Amino acid sequence: MTLELDKLALQAFLDEVFPQVAGEFVVETVQEMYSEIRLPVAEKHLRPGRTVSGPTMFMLADVAVYATVLAMIGKKALAVTTSCSLDFMRKPAAGKDLLAKCTLLKLGRVLAVGDVLLFSVGEQMPVARATLTYSIPPK
Repeated sequence: MTLELDKLALQAFLDEVFPQVAGEFVVETVQEMYSEIRLPVAEKHLRPGRTVSGPTMFMLADVAVYATVLAMIGKKALAVTTSCSLDFMRKPAAGKDLLAKCTLLKLGRVLAVGDVLLFSVGEQMPVARATLTYSIPPK
């Protein structure tokens, strides 16, 4: 398998097909079956208690798998999430961006499975772990 979209092409495509969140995510690294996507944490991402909200962490994990799948299969915007399991393990560090490290465990003809670890930037231990399955549109 080869990479279809490099870092710049992937970032441009995400911004194009999801203008409502353009600039919300930063593609830091993209390699075969792997990516790192950063979410610059802002006030709108926080819940009471001043920590990053669960829905924000889900969104980052979901985008990370979506982006990694697209990097491998190319510009197929209609790939969709079919399942997700998310474990929250520790409180994200205050004032730090979140980084998703995504590894595709399976990339088949119709399904992709990705594993994501979410980190507060600069921290060693993950704040959450997610596994997502994506449905890939037919050719």
